[in-house]
Amino acid sequence: MQLMKKNFKVLLLAVFVAAASCSFTTKSFDNPEKDKLLIDLVTYVLEKWHYASPSMDDAFSMAVYTKFIDGVDPIKRYFLEQDIQEFEQYKLQIDDQLKIKDLSFFNLVYSRLVLRMEESKTLYQNALSSAFDYSKDEIINVDYDASSYATTKKQLQERWRKQLKFSTISTYYDFLEEKQTADQRKAAALKESKKYIASVNEDLTDKELEEKSRASTQTNLEEYYDFTDDLQRKDYFAIFLTTIVEQFDPHTNYMAPPDKDRFDQRMSGKLEGVGARLQKKKDYINVMEVISGGPAWRGEHIEVGDVLLKVRQEDELEPVSIVGMRIDDAVKLIKGPKGSKVILTVKGVDGSIREETITRDVVELEETYAKSTIITKQKNTYGLINLPAFYFNMQNYKERNAATDIKEEILSLKKEGIEGLVLDLRNNGGGSLRTAVDIAGLFIKKGPVVQVASSDGSKDVLEDQDPAIVWEGPLVILVNELSASASEILAAAMQDYKRAIIIGSKQTYGKGTVQNVVDLNRWLRKNDQGDMGALKLTTQKFYRVNGGSTQLEGVKSDVVMPDRYSYFDVGERDYDNPLPYDKITPATYKLWEGYIDYQATVDKSKLRIAQNNQLKLIEQNAMYIKARRDQMDVTLNLTAYSKQIDENKEAVKKFDSLDTYDNKLSYRSLADELVLMREDTTLVEKRKRWHKNLTKDVYVEEAISVLQDLKQASIKNGNTLKLKN
Repeated sequence: MQLMKKNFKVLLLAVFVAAASCSFTTKSFDNPEKDKLLIDLVTYVLEKWHYASPSMDDAFSMAVYTKFIDGVDPIKRYFLEQDIQEFEQYKLQIDDQLKIKDLSFFNLVYSRLVLRMEESKTLYQNALSSAFDYSKDEIINVDYDASSYATTKKQLQERWRKQLKFSTISTYYDFLEEKQTADQRKAAALKESKKYIASVNEDLTDKELEEKSRASTQTNLEEYYDFTDDLQRKDYFAIFLTTIVEQFDPHTNYMAPPDKDRFDQRMSGKLEGVGARLQKKKDYINVMEVISGGPAWRGEHIEVGDVLLKVRQEDELEPVSIVGMRIDDAVKLIKGPKGSKVILTVKGVDGSIREETITRDVVELEETYAKSTIITKQKNTYGLINLPAFYFNMQNYKERNAATDIKEEILSLKKEGIEGLVLDLRNNGGGSLRTAVDIAGLFIKKGPVVQVASSDGSKDVLEDQDPAIVWEGPLVILVNELSASASEILAAAMQDYKRAIIIGSKQTYGKGTVQNVVDLNRWLRKNDQGDMGALKLTTQKFYRVNGGSTQLEGVKSDVVMPDRYSYFDVGERDYDNPLPYDKITPATYKLWEGYIDYQATVDKSKLRIAQNNQLKLIEQNAMYIKARRDQMDVTLNLTAYSKQIDENKEAVKKFDSLDTYDNKLSYRSLADELVLMREDTTLVEKRKRWHKNLTKDVYVEEAISVLQDLKQASIKNGNTLKLKN
């Protein structure tokens, strides 16, 4: 969510005025039935204030129809084909029903879902009542979008059997491997003079292990049904509302009261848990971000792209499978009080499966702040600033924000005599727009930084009005596919001005929209229906100073470098119904004139990249990961399954050198930070870890080479940079 200040002369939308007092609208919201009241409120706000409200027509109806049914039965194990045929009578009517607050479609799907879920309890119990035949040559296709619905109860029973065998085979394999490697572990313990502790599984027979595997799957399902049995109609109606509003764009969401509470907690800046942001894709919970400074980060337990399969509490013997589980439910299992432990079964980006024990903690904000380091190459000194987010204090912007911190870091780096600067925006998902504008102003004289278009057709140009330049020297900005929103604003401005050379992925995330949260309760004079929740809706769109949008297109790097996530579907373009890319009139701005041989430097960098073996290996790794993720047919034959795992382990060995790469650069903390380290051992460890990771970073290596080329070109042409403290 982007936040702007009125001194930028951005027109505040009428929605905020209306939200402050219901007296600004003549519309009455007095339907006594809460579901219909919510429909009325949500559709009213969307139609009035969404940036580009789509027509609520037959196409809209079909999209809501498909997404809602897919949402409540994603792997097609509840509904039968006859149910779908009955639902289809509403396929083109949902838009009309919403206008008159008719809930017939929702009521039918909800009641049928409750019935089918109750019937499915017998199906899963039957499937798990006897041993699976792992010698049978059969596969399961996990591309559920492409599969059809079962036409008979017998077909549905067979679907459950295969899905539960799929869920059980990994557990069974783990148990068998644990048993088969007992002798190796005993020998290792003896060699290290350690006491060997036998596992609970190594003395069991294969038959007993198979029974235990099925029992584990059954326990997971029973716990899942324990949860779903507690769900109320309002929980499913919230899903229905979310389905409706997400047809407007991917970032417009309905937030039921519990969701709003979680949103407020995130905005407060403190999280208690393992320190990871998760997202559900298809049937799996994916790690989208590992929060710096959190428990998962400190222990190097998980990384972006990992998939979480199971969760076990420290006082429990068996893990709970979270495959197919709602993300909120999975998060509840993963979160917990400070000091408690959680054991996660993790599938790595390379396909390997492991267990990670994480001690939960309060995730502090400190590591999300800007930090810098001194880099030395061939007796030359450079600076790098890592900015994880465009943060600010919501109550008092001047108290602390990303822009003031970046300025202080630059001043400290200049005292160290740096000859070039790298600004690392990789994995930076954005934040405050104002800080992005203020940071741009540290590198240029007065001028426009970003253009903002509102839903009423108005356009505002946000400018840097301070002629002072804090850093005049060579500048490189690092980005990747996860650099989004405010990161794209800053990178785009520096690219348009030709102030910095952008190095990284083919393009950044591509989120060029701004969202604001509207409390739906503000419209109600008298409300005896309880908390109505809130609506987060897209209200504005960003444009570069050259007139192009960052929406979908993102920022295309001047120098493209492959990374292991090159083929991941992580950008705005990979969502359903994102807002389109478009252009507006360019702002008036003057190109930076401080570089000599700008294009020649870019060309030299591209040549180095083409010859870099480490990058070639990274590209191969990215392609391997893509191929593994595209495999939809999974064998259910234990011999073939074991062989596949062995092949995967062997295949990833060629990529081991990625973790041992050394870019031959040296790193050290700034003098001011060294003083703090005398009393903060945690900070010492954090910086050691950071510097260790930087030594493996081929992207930083190339950034420093580019800075070196810019400097040499300047010297060659008789120009020297005058860097003022």
